[in-house]
Amino acid sequence: MSAIEALYIFDEHNNLILSHSYLGRPPPATTLLPLYLQHPSPRPSTLYLPSISPPTLLYSLVQDNLLFLSPSSHDVEPLLVLEFLHRIAEAFEEFLGSPLLASKITANYDIVAQIVAEVADAGIVCQGEANALRDVVETGPGVLNNLLGKVGLPGGPAPGLQLQSQSGGPSLGSLQRPTLSPAQSSQGSAIPWRRSNVRHTSNELYVDIVETLSVTLAPSGRPIAAFAYGSIAFTSKVSGVPDLLLTLSTGGKNAGMGMANRGDQLRGVMERVVFHPCVRLNRWKSDGVMSFLPPDGRFALCGYEVDLLGSGTPMTVGKGSAWSHQPNLPVPASVEVTTGVGGGGNEFEVRLVQPSSGLSGGSTSVAAASLQSNLGSGGGRGSAGGDAKAPLVENLTVNVPLPAAVRNVTDLRPSKGEAHYNPADGSIEWKVPAKDFGPLGAVLRCSVQGPTTDEDGDAAVMRNGMTATTYDYTDDEPTTEQHTALTATSKSANGRHGNGAGDGVRRELMPTSATLSFSVKGWLASGLKVESLLLDTKKSRGLGAEIKPYKGVKYLTVSRGGVVVRC
Repeated sequence: MSAIEALYIFDEHNNLILSHSYLGRPPPATTLLPLYLQHPSPRPSTLYLPSISPPTLLYSLVQDNLLFLSPSSHDVEPLLVLEFLHRIAEAFEEFLGSPLLASKITANYDIVAQIVAEVADAGIVCQGEANALRDVVETGPGVLNNLLGKVGLPGGPAPGLQLQSQSGGPSLGSLQRPTLSPAQSSQGSAIPWRRSNVRHTSNELYVDIVETLSVTLAPSGRPIAAFAYGSIAFTSKVSGVPDLLLTLSTGGKNAGMGMANRGDQLRGVMERVVFHPCVRLNRWKSDGVMSFLPPDGRFALCGYEVDLLGSGTPMTVGKGSAWSHQPNLPVPASVEVTTGVGGGGNEFEVRLVQPSSGLSGGSTSVAAASLQSNLGSGGGRGSAGGDAKAPLVENLTVNVPLPAAVRNVTDLRPSKGEAHYNPADGSIEWKVPAKDFGPLGAVLRCSVQGPTTDEDGDAAVMRNGMTATTYDYTDDEPTTEQHTALTATSKSANGRHGNGAGDGVRRELMPTSATLSFSVKGWLASGLKVESLLLDTKKSRGLGAEIKPYKGVKYLTVSRGGVVVRC
């Protein structure tokens, strides 16, 4: 049977802050950490260490600068160990708060020890839901103080329990059995992912849908790949055991693709869907709706992927513009890079423009139209933006990585916003306020300098900071014939390239790509939206008929350097 052998946790300085052995005699943490660090970054989540006897598989997880390691010297399902590490990290966040800090773990070792022991018993994973651990993990100032407080005395010995004093006081009397709390005496909730006896004074339900864009465009503007990776975060603060029904719609996408019903349209947009265990898969497969009994608090309900270049997205083509090859991609801004401009050819221009087409990913929606109208009128000034009726664009940032041959950027001339050159990573960062980004767009002009050379002929032999010139360390002067031959060769080379030798070097100083980052509140690139969120009072338990929870929905689309334009 697959079992967990050990758990080691290190802080950001690679100091061991927690060590727990479940089974056998696993390799010590002092042996595993150097072997893990010797692998170059980024390190995979599974490493094979043949130098240890017996050979060991090392599973790892990095969460908030904390390193979780778990070795395994026998056959075990890799996903089991990796999921175990994720569940441990989630349980720590549930009890200690996010982000995870080494000081929180060391200061709350009584709680941490209970979590580690409850999640796996003798190496067998038996309790993985962080929400359900609330029923079995004691919290408070300390486990001992909490226990003594439950039997009648605040932090003192229980009634009838007399301790032997150093001066020969009374002996140990009759020991009364401490009474356990309902959480301790019960076997836990019947629902594995939800703690029992949930009570809230204010009943609330929130749905947060977040999509992250990953778009790659060719130099011609033709999209190479365009995906949206979405997640649905659900927050349930409802007493009892609510039974919920969440219905999504595609905003009209795939409506004309011959789909039989809305469920087929939804499943045609949402690909590679993963659900929380609380979701009833039969209802999703048959009706395309999410029926579930939620955990208490915030959790990840669903994750999915959307191909923005699927058959449901029409490839509309603009006319009379530099972006004539740009399809109707759902992005609020586009980037165009022009290199080799200026009198000396050592300048390039970055243009941030609004796409001429709509931002609905193939269909015109109210949110997309409002987003484009807000951009055109300097959206972002009002404080009421950020919902489905008035989407709000924020954090417009263009990053332009420069080649290693660039020595300096002498001039940055943005028409709007602020631009900075970072010599450490060799890139230019240009931030444009959303209120200043209108239909005319914004332009950034940059001048670059290459390696220090005396003339263009010497610069022509520079390649990425290395020279191709070879030297013969002799004191003999070249003969007349040799000098004539070298001169002819040099003239021949200049004749082939003409003035292009310097142009070739200047081309090596030009950027080859640019990335765009932004966030849009109140709008999703996929066109998905929440149509309804219903609470079934007949199937719910512990809920009064008069309870009507407050419901809230938020949409967010982000691109953290996800839109890449090649040039």
